[in-house]
Amino acid sequence: MAIPSQQPDMQGGKCTSPRCVHPQAPRRSLAVLLSSTLLTLGLGTLTQVTSAQDAPAAADARIVTVEASSSSNAVTLGGTVVAYKQVTMTAQIPGRVDLIAGTEGDKFKKGDILVAIDDAQLLAKRREVQSQIAVAQSQIANARVQYDREVWSPQDRSISRSGGMGMPSMFDQMFTQPFSQSFMPGNYGGNRWVDERANLYARGTQLSQAQAQLAAAQSQLEQIDAKLRDTRSFAPFDGVIIKKLVEKGDTVQPGQPLVEYADLTYLQVQVDVPVRLMGSLSKGMLIPVRIDVGSVNVEARVAQIFPTADPVRHTVTVKFDLPVGVPGGPGMYAEVMVPDDSAGQQEVPVIPDSAVLWRGSLPAVYVATADNRKELRLIRLGNYIRGDKVAVLSGLKVGERIYATPPVGSPADWGKRPQ
Repeated sequence: MAIPSQQPDMQGGKCTSPRCVHPQAPRRSLAVLLSSTLLTLGLGTLTQVTSAQDAPAAADARIVTVEASSSSNAVTLGGTVVAYKQVTMTAQIPGRVDLIAGTEGDKFKKGDILVAIDDAQLLAKRREVQSQIAVAQSQIANARVQYDREVWSPQDRSISRSGGMGMPSMFDQMFTQPFSQSFMPGNYGGNRWVDERANLYARGTQLSQAQAQLAAAQSQLEQIDAKLRDTRSFAPFDGVIIKKLVEKGDTVQPGQPLVEYADLTYLQVQVDVPVRLMGSLSKGMLIPVRIDVGSVNVEARVAQIFPTADPVRHTVTVKFDLPVGVPGGPGMYAEVMVPDDSAGQQEVPVIPDSAVLWRGSLPAVYVATADNRKELRLIRLGNYIRGDKVAVLSGLKVGERIYATPPVGSPADWGKRPQ
């Protein structure tokens, strides 16, 4: 029995066996086998991932049924966010701005100084008036002493105090007073009681004049103090500076605006409502409002309805109170959904606002099909029924099931409501 040779085939001294020509052939065959196995596993995994997109949603995804809501047609009106309390500080006296306490956004407490105007001239005038008050007080003291002396020791120029026999005084009064008064019994040289009364009245007049001068000086001092207070603009309430209109060193005139100051704790939306819609509004009712910052949807309360309408535009100004903590500030845009009772009631599908996905300006929702698969469907939205509910004009029917929140695995380019 012949034993096969274990030596490689040789031709002309060279090896012609495949193992000699390709020494790495066994290894390459093993690599091909491993690659085929990994490819098979990868295709299986990819098939599972692709199928997962059509598989039923996870158990934690909340599915809700589209409900119907009876709602009247609403008209969307644009409004402006305003502060509940806002004032404009103006200059009360002319002068140079000496101090501005802060800039836009700085917070202050009630009574803090916001703007100060130079008061050096007023202080000098105040010192002058204070000196006038001191002089008037001295005159009052002197006049009071003279008056008291006249009361207790009157200065009498009658005959009894003229000295001698009183003849010189008698002859003088004969030529200075009427004849009937000169020779009346007991009236030599004039009526003593009248003279004393006249002197007392003169002293009292001096005292009254000194007191009047004091009152006038004190009045001037009060006027200067009032002007000194006008050189300071104090914060009327806790708030922030929302606009600065002057700088330090500016010369201002009475009535010139200095800063705009507001309390941003409470915000309102001011809207000009057409007169035909005023029958649908009443003080205290809740109205859906959408704030432009982040497209926040809230319910605002009708706070104030102005009593008169604009004769040109035929609109009435209405203010709505926003909830505390709503983002935004004065001057921002807001939309108010004012109901139109004249259009009547209608049944509309209503869905949670959280279910809406946005791609640019296109809204869509994920619909749960009969076999529990998710279907992305474009819709057209209407007005907000409540703070978290929105009406659907087309794309959905009452009774269909949708995902209340976007399910896991939603396309990354679909996101929140555009701003």
